[in-house]
Amino acid sequence: MREPVERVDEQDRVLGVVDRDEAIRNGWPHRIATTVCRDQQGRVLVHRRPEHVSRFPGHYDWLIGGAAEVGESYEEAAARELAEELGVRTRVRFVFKFLCRGAISPYWLGVHEAVVAEPLTPDPSAIAWHGWVGEAELGEALRTKLFVPDGVEALRRHPGLSAPSAARRQPTPPPP
Repeated sequence: MREPVERVDEQDRVLGVVDRDEAIRNGWPHRIATTVCRDQQGRVLVHRRPEHVSRFPGHYDWLIGGAAEVGESYEEAAARELAEELGVRTRVRFVFKFLCRGAISPYWLGVHEAVVAEPLTPDPSAIAWHGWVGEAELGEALRTKLFVPDGVEALRRHPGLSAPSAARRQPTPPPP
């Protein structure tokens, strides 16, 4: 298996271990952990995905994350992804999770938050550009930039951000 993940059911109970590509191909839910990064002023980190990636090339996102490894909690996966993608080690705080129907496949999405005080060293294979924005700027970016649709769905559900009205107007591209 290239990337083993836990296949889960509609209640997030583990059914077995499968390859992530197989889960996507068959529409089997698995687990994804993400983090909303804030700086010490409360701004949100927004980033653009590289043009060469297979999923949502060139799209913007406000979530950092990826698939939870087998046996890994959402919190552990979120912290690991921050270290891998941004080069930072910090505590993450669980905010909520939901069964995201996903533009590519369904998955349980665990959303966390973290305050990042140290300098970022983004992995260029995952992040082509990044910047800190206030909530008003995030809303403007959602109106003018193409965002990963699943991130927009998470923003609509996020209990602590005021940008959901902008998220509702976000165009949804066809799946790749």
